[in-house]
Amino acid sequence: MMRIRAVSRAFTPGAPVSELDMLAGRAEQLTDIVSAAELPGQHIGLYGERGVGKTSLATVLAEYFGDAGDDRPVHSVVVNCSSDEDFSSLWREVFAELPSVPEDRLGAYTPEYVRRRLQQLDTPALIVIDELDRLDNDDALTALADTIKTLSDHRVSSTLVLVGVGRSMGDLIGEHASIVRALVQIEMPRMRSDELAAIVTTGCSKAGISAKQNAIADIVALSEGLPHYTHLLALHAGLRTVQDDRDEITATDVQRAIPKAVDRHTIESDYQLATRSARKDALFSQVLLACALAPKNQLGFFTSGAIRDPLEAIAGRRIEIPAFSNHLSQFLEPERGAVLQREGTSRRYFYRFADPIFQPYVILRGLSEDLISDLQLRQIQNREHPEAIPGDYETGRSQQLF
Repeated sequence: MMRIRAVSRAFTPGAPVSELDMLAGRAEQLTDIVSAAELPGQHIGLYGERGVGKTSLATVLAEYFGDAGDDRPVHSVVVNCSSDEDFSSLWREVFAELPSVPEDRLGAYTPEYVRRRLQQLDTPALIVIDELDRLDNDDALTALADTIKTLSDHRVSSTLVLVGVGRSMGDLIGEHASIVRALVQIEMPRMRSDELAAIVTTGCSKAGISAKQNAIADIVALSEGLPHYTHLLALHAGLRTVQDDRDEITATDVQRAIPKAVDRHTIESDYQLATRSARKDALFSQVLLACALAPKNQLGFFTSGAIRDPLEAIAGRRIEIPAFSNHLSQFLEPERGAVLQREGTSRRYFYRFADPIFQPYVILRGLSEDLISDLQLRQIQNREHPEAIPGDYETGRSQQLF
């Protein structure tokens, strides 16, 4: 039982990492944040896809600054935005976590009022405002932008870290571009293979077990750059290992962990909605899996032409675009969960998964349901693709779209 608990504590797919020594990788982003926090008048915008580990990095910042061991102690606070948040409620949460500073005007939360209260702190604060993309209140966003501006203008020593899902900080702050000069923008890309491998080895060390190199490689390949799936697969593979009273995760453990990883996953209902059909010959599951396996550009976009080769491997026959174009259109509709997004114009359409975390799940589900074999998956993943954005279109045309 103790070994099971150790594995469960080492790999946490359902929660952000909360300890600094468990934050594998992300050294570059952490260094950028620390450097920016040392610059008077500079604040930080941390953005990226859902599931790349932004919240984990934000969570461990408190421990990092608390353990910095220098002559400049910092109070760290992490608050989460909600869809019904306003400027006052947000800052009430912040100040509730900071050393008490007397209020001079009850409830009158304005950017200047926030600035004055932060200036009264004996110790600078690092204030992480997470899930900024959920803040739907335009007035609150405007006031937050004004707060950053006044903190920068007055060179207040406290630092704000804005964290949210987006392709750029423009997605998060909208029209409030005037604060860009006071904001160090840090992108959180998908994790590199070596960083994902470090999650496995670090977690195994914590749990008192190890993993064979081919097992680590399989976990990394199936994770698609998203640490959630690295934790998820390593957790179930590790649990199987200790339940069998062994000390080393093998590739077989990883393969047998896949059904556990997809079983009762929070995305399961979304998958069922996207793929269900009364017709036995429907191809929704196969086409969605081919979308997940299609070669993509750096923004995750693929073309309908890029689907054909993986779909042929899955279906066992060549299927041309007209036979599955309706499936792609239906994946855009709310009735199937709008699991895909589309950009471009007719005959120049580009698709991508609306939620990046959905893509690896589809692949794991395909393996679990024997829609594709492990050998076929490796062959598809190892296939060489041209440098251009995948599909039938020239690089220049594609770049104009993005």
